[in-house]
Amino acid sequence: MPRKNLNGQYNSNALLSPPRYNCWLLIKLMGLLIFMNVTVSCPLNCYCQSNTGLVQCHFPSPQEVLVDIPYWVQNLSLTGSNITFLQASIFRSNGTNLSNLSTLILTNNNIEAIDPDAFLQMPSLTTLDLSFNCLHSIPNATFMGLSQLQVLKLNCALGEPAQRELLLNSQWAESLRSLRTLEITGNELPSFPSTVLNIESLQTIHIGNNSIERVDVETISALRVKKVHVYLSPNPIVCDCDIRAMLLWLRNTSQTLDAHILQCSTPPNLNGTLVAHLQSDNLKCINEDLETASYVFFGIVLALIGVIFLMVLYLNRRGIKRWLNNFREACRDQMEGYHYRYEQDSDPRRSNASTGI
Repeated sequence: MPRKNLNGQYNSNALLSPPRYNCWLLIKLMGLLIFMNVTVSCPLNCYCQSNTGLVQCHFPSPQEVLVDIPYWVQNLSLTGSNITFLQASIFRSNGTNLSNLSTLILTNNNIEAIDPDAFLQMPSLTTLDLSFNCLHSIPNATFMGLSQLQVLKLNCALGEPAQRELLLNSQWAESLRSLRTLEITGNELPSFPSTVLNIESLQTIHIGNNSIERVDVETISALRVKKVHVYLSPNPIVCDCDIRAMLLWLRNTSQTLDAHILQCSTPPNLNGTLVAHLQSDNLKCINEDLETASYVFFGIVLALIGVIFLMVLYLNRRGIKRWLNNFREACRDQMEGYHYRYEQDSDPRRSNASTGI
């Protein structure tokens, strides 16, 4: 039975029996310890949120960030650092098991090269963002171990050598068996990298802000087979006769999710025109096959005329020779007549005789 104090009120502590009171204190103490552990384990210059597993770090040194990563981390963001070479030891030296890490953001870190073993301890990683770096190359084993990766972002992240590798080599993506979304915008790619279509699970590709003038027929066929959704705008599309296959594809498919805003860059009279609004008359195309056939036919006709002319000359060679001789004789007689008259007119005796009369 709870007792009253001097003021006639019940003692609140007395309402709790000793066993329940001890459990209540134990729970509070454990919560305080967990809060203190979370606070202490958050690295310097980082923001940590344990309930979502988020750790965000900005402008620290790599060692300072990765030494004390909390054990509960699921989303790790490291930006603004100067990690020129992303080594596997950077993630292994922190003492934290990253097997539960699902999202890793490494933007704006000046990364130029990646150790092939850098992501081996991240089997649960589903999102990797390497945007705004300057990768010089993409080795075949760069993404080894990321079999669960679904989103890869390489926006403004590829140097010129890495661009060539992306266009010509597809082996770097062999480990990405679960990749669904690939973002490679802002990399000055001169053409559509058809090699990425070898990724079996790929569903969406973002390829705007590059230097793509058109999508060729072979790539269009591969896109139709794969049924990959494409974000293509903006790009400097050249609206000439070579765009006819691409124009037909844009009008008859729902794969290009931003086809309604895709614009022409050249020729100047079509600059800014929506590709979706182009008509065949706007392209002013000439039937190339017909034009080629016309040139061939014209050449054949000229050759036939030349052959006929030579045959006529050959068959009439005697008559032509006789005519030339007659023409020469006539010219000679005419010149002799002119010469005789000149001599007669210039004789002084004829002048004197004319004067005496």
